[in-house]
Amino acid sequence: MKKIIGIVLGICYSTLVWAQSVEQIKADRSTYLWGEGKGNTLKKADSEALSDLINQITTTIESDFTLLQEEKSESEYKETVKSVIRTYSNATLTNTERIVIENEPDARVFRYMKRSEIDKIFKARKNKILEYLANAETAEEHLQIADALRYYYWSQTLLRSHPEGAAIRYRDKDGEERLAATWIPLKINTLFSHLNITVSRVVPEGNFQTVELTILYNQQPVRNFDYTYWDGRDWSNIVSAKDGRGIAELPALADATHLRVKGEYIFDGEATVDAELKDVINRLDVVPFRSCYIEAYPTQQTSMVGQETVVTGSEEQSQPQAERVASFFKSVSDSERYLPVVKKVEKAIRERNYEGLQSCFTPEGYSMFNRLIRYGRARIVGTPDYRLVKCDDGIFCRSLPLSFHFENNNRTFVEDVVFDFSKDAKIQGLSFGLSQAALADIVSKTGWSERSRMILIRFLENYKTAYALKRLDYIESIFAEDALIIVGTVLKKQTVTERQVTINRPYIRFTRQTKEQYIKRLRSTFASNEFINLRFADNVIRKSADKGEIYGVQIRQDYFSSNYGDSGYLFLMVDLNNPDKPIIHVRAWQPEKDPDFGLIDLPSFTF
Repeated sequence: MKKIIGIVLGICYSTLVWAQSVEQIKADRSTYLWGEGKGNTLKKADSEALSDLINQITTTIESDFTLLQEEKSESEYKETVKSVIRTYSNATLTNTERIVIENEPDARVFRYMKRSEIDKIFKARKNKILEYLANAETAEEHLQIADALRYYYWSQTLLRSHPEGAAIRYRDKDGEERLAATWIPLKINTLFSHLNITVSRVVPEGNFQTVELTILYNQQPVRNFDYTYWDGRDWSNIVSAKDGRGIAELPALADATHLRVKGEYIFDGEATVDAELKDVINRLDVVPFRSCYIEAYPTQQTSMVGQETVVTGSEEQSQPQAERVASFFKSVSDSERYLPVVKKVEKAIRERNYEGLQSCFTPEGYSMFNRLIRYGRARIVGTPDYRLVKCDDGIFCRSLPLSFHFENNNRTFVEDVVFDFSKDAKIQGLSFGLSQAALADIVSKTGWSERSRMILIRFLENYKTAYALKRLDYIESIFAEDALIIVGTVLKKQTVTERQVTINRPYIRFTRQTKEQYIKRLRSTFASNEFINLRFADNVIRKSADKGEIYGVQIRQDYFSSNYGDSGYLFLMVDLNNPDKPIIHVRAWQPEKDPDFGLIDLPSFTF
């Protein structure tokens, strides 16, 4: 009995202490901001308390949002500021102090923070703005125009949601300090002004015609660029151009030699990777950039050849990068065994008639071809320039450019399909080729043998394609049973050992998955998505000094699927000593570079 009384008295005393603390905080308005909420659950009461706290924060700093003040009328301004402040609640505000005054079912929650801590709420967002600007500059430098536009616009959106947005400065790659509020719109407009889009070919296809586009930035083929076009009735789905090539599909009677293109810069679909960013985009009006509209014309008069309209004078200029890649892929001499097979496949795709085509494939190759055709409504882009390449005992044909469109999604991709031949000249596999820039990154490693570089290229192309064609069996076969699979950024003073692989860095924080967990999650992802497309850029590849063909592959990866999109950094530690049986020992993914640690890389591990 005494014990029970003691517990009751303890609870009463504890409640009294908290009550006194809450009253003291409420009374000290010069030091604290606070909010209080009630509900039948703690979650509901806490949400109400946060909402009350947000109202107080809004009142305190609403006059500081000068960028929004310029956009809105006085009546709209206060509501917009309050709405923007709520975008911080998912992350920062949940870290404010909390006191549970009463538990469920009559829950009462008290949230509070010191006024002096307000600046810290906005520090993380400022850091993200500056990081996006750094990413945008890097993307522009590498001709990744879609990425550059995305990061510039996202940084501008977050800038508008920051109370000090009008004063934030950014030091660019040349060391110049820029006022972000005026510099970002200038950069976006400059990107659009340096784009040149021309009609290179028009191919009639029944009631439609396919318009092939050449897309240059400062007279160089873009690595990527997303756009829509006016088809005479409406704006099209988004098209993702690759290596300076894009397409449009128009009604047969439309004027295909004059096309209105609209460059994508908002990328609200991809913003789902960052809940806070997505919330801000949803709450703020879109900033219109009229420079995003670009007129595409042929560069010279067109001439009729058969049933196709060929636009002369619009070919891409020869680039050292493309020449370097072309010289690496030396063609084999016995092309008469293989080229007729590829041309038969090309003809079948153009005519959409696949009868009798099965004899060109091995059973596995034909299964992959069927998946490829089902991957999206495949169309050939341009005139293929086939190149037969030998790697060990294998022959590969590079490449057939195809576009893919998906019925339940608003995106079209352009990919180069590479054919893998068996010894009896049948197609035993297909893959999506790497971009010209990604190929050039690998080809330039002249200190490695030609064979090593070829094997690495083939592995990365097969890896990328396995996700697109949902080849779960292949992915399962290339991961070691005890593979280390990491998702995350920073860890405080912790070392993790898995098999004989040790993370040396002291500041990695990660979530580790087993192979079984990863494959199970991937199976669910494949089942729930109509399509998956991986886009690689910014390869940094290291070779182990003393372990033969073991590589650390660090890639900037864009991931697109039917219901999700993200960008981040992929690291693979792969053993290619047996090129027919590649083994991944480590897979790590980071959404962004950590400011202290940077990126997970081969030197991060000993084995």
